Amino acid sequence: MTNRTIEIAQIMRKLRNRHVRTERDEELQTALHRLFEVGEDGIITHEPVRFTAGQETNGIAFIEGSGGGKTTAIFKVLEGFAPLAKNPETGAPRRIHVKVEAPATLRSVGISFLRQLGVDHISDRAKVYDIWSMVRTRLEVLGVTLVWIDEAQDLFRATTPEESDTVFRMLKGLMQGDNPVVLILSGTERLGRMTSIDPQVDRRFLKVRPTDLAFGADNDQVQMLVESYARLAGLEVDIDPGLINRLIYGARFRFGRVIVTLVEAIEMALYAGDIALTVNHFAESWGRREGCEIMQNVFLVEDFLSIDVGLDDMREAPAESPSKKARKRKKAA
Repeated sequence: MTNRTIEIAQIMRKLRNRHVRTERDEELQTALHRLFEVGEDGIITHEPVRFTAGQETNGIAFIEGSGGGKTTAIFKVLEGFAPLAKNPETGAPRRIHVKVEAPATLRSVGISFLRQLGVDHISDRAKVYDIWSMVRTRLEVLGVTLVWIDEAQDLFRATTPEESDTVFRMLKGLMQGDNPVVLILSGTERLGRMTSIDPQVDRRFLKVRPTDLAFGADNDQVQMLVESYARLAGLEVDIDPGLINRLIYGARFRFGRVIVTLVEAIEMALYAGDIALTVNHFAESWGRREGCEIMQNVFLVEDFLSIDVGLDDMREAPAESPSKKARKRKKAA
């Protein structure tokens, strides 16, 4: 490995580790602060605020399309939330992060919880009820007061009406009892549609819904991002103002995708030994990731808006309520 290769790798690590705070971070941080008690000394604590006459906690539903940057935003906000940083009795954080892996079942999700809580072996004979009882016990023993379930829409992707109701009861159960937790659910628009089916679940969650990028309104911000990232990499910027619209469109109007495309374009420029970031670097990086032909590359085609880049959440079928699904099955029978 040459010195130049090592230097580029270090630059890329710095760029990928950089986090740009946006309104989504501020909104999430504000919501988080509302859900934890403030002590008599005026300092926020790890104790969840109890609602409904002290019977339950509330949570946060962070809803955004794929590639928006929600996972990074949540990671960064939780890292900066001092009350959950460390339990002095265990030396571990007072929060856990569980990513739902599709296809998901209550059993598989419960096992993922237990692994995050230090339980590596679960008997194949263990019943779902026993697994979730163990989850609640471990949360209490370890002093965990916040649980983040990522890709939470996949909890409902292949469930029957009865199974959906069971998932809703599980979510409510974590937020009730003697040691309830604050729950963060993050996922795509499907998550928002599913949680709204159960009013008791829906009312427990503050909603964070970052807006997509828009032509014109966000061009200056994206332009500044391009220039600041290029500057960190030691590059000049030689692009036409119209490239910003192409970048936003190619990123499906998602902030996180803009960052990914920008960083990969910079990588192309660095390995090419160029001194300036140009449209050709964006075209090459976007084309490789999309696997498209030249005539389907938004950075090369004059009428780039004619290219169908696809909008991820538009492809999701609208969620149906468990009762509606049941009526359809009854009719079919």
